[in-house]
Amino acid sequence: QVQLVESGGGLVQAGGSLTLSCTASGRAFSTYAMGWFRRAPGEEREIVSAIRWSGSMTYYADSVKGRFAISKDNAKNTVYLQMNTLKPEDTAVYYCTSRKQRPDWSRPWYAGDYDYWGQGTQVTVSS
Repeated sequence: QVQLVESGGGLVQAGGSLTLSCTASGRAFSTYAMGWFRRAPGEEREIVSAIRWSGSMTYYADSVKGRFAISKDNAKNTVYLQMNTLKPEDTAVYYCTSRKQRPDWSRPWYAGDYDYWGQGTQVTVSS
């Protein structure tokens, strides 16, 4: 059983920064990619960013390009999301996810290709 545990959410003023962390555990853990999705109240879940576990290919939603940065520590089975210049519209529950079913880097934005999900961490940006 694979478990993903997020941390680092909180309340921040617009223009501020937060760093989210997600650590994977479980004897069976292996992955081709990890990512962050978010869901704002009343909205659909959407991709924020993803990173290929082998190598350094990354993907970002247009709405966060230039403000957010995803990184990883393979030895610690941990993925990070550095969020800068936060805006009120970034307010959402952020979910960490991992995928193994699709062993390539195609369509990293597609939630259906991800196998495991964390419980989420709330990020609130006040104006």
